[in-house]
Amino acid sequence: MTIPKLHVKQGDMVKIIAGNDKGKSGEVLKAFPKDNRVVVEGINIIKKHERPTQDMPQGGIIEKEGTINSANVMLICNHCEQPTRTGKKVLDSGEKARVCKKCGEVVE
Repeated sequence: MTIPKLHVKQGDMVKIIAGNDKGKSGEVLKAFPKDNRVVVEGINIIKKHERPTQDMPQGGIIEKEGTINSANVMLICNHCEQPTRTGKKVLDSGEKARVCKKCGEVVE
C-alpha cells in the first residue's frame, strides 16, 4: 500500500477553506499523510482531559490543536501571499518543486 502525498507539508502557511474556522490561517505544525490530515496552529482547538501524572501532578483539562482534513486547507504562496493551488515542475537542476498556479513562482 502506498502512502498518498499531501499538497501541504510541515512549516507551510495555509488558509482554512471549510469548517468552523473557515477564513483563518496558520502554520502546519504536523502532517499525517497516511490519514490525509494536518494539525494547524491555533485551528480546531479541542479540550483534552488529562490524568494526573508525575509531569503534571494536578491533571485537568488542557486545550490543544486537533487534526483537520487536508482537503479543508489551501496553501498560501510566499510571493503573491494568496491561497493557491499548486502544480509540479522539474527545475534545471533536476529537482521537483511545487509551483504556485497564480503567479508561477516556486513555493518553498
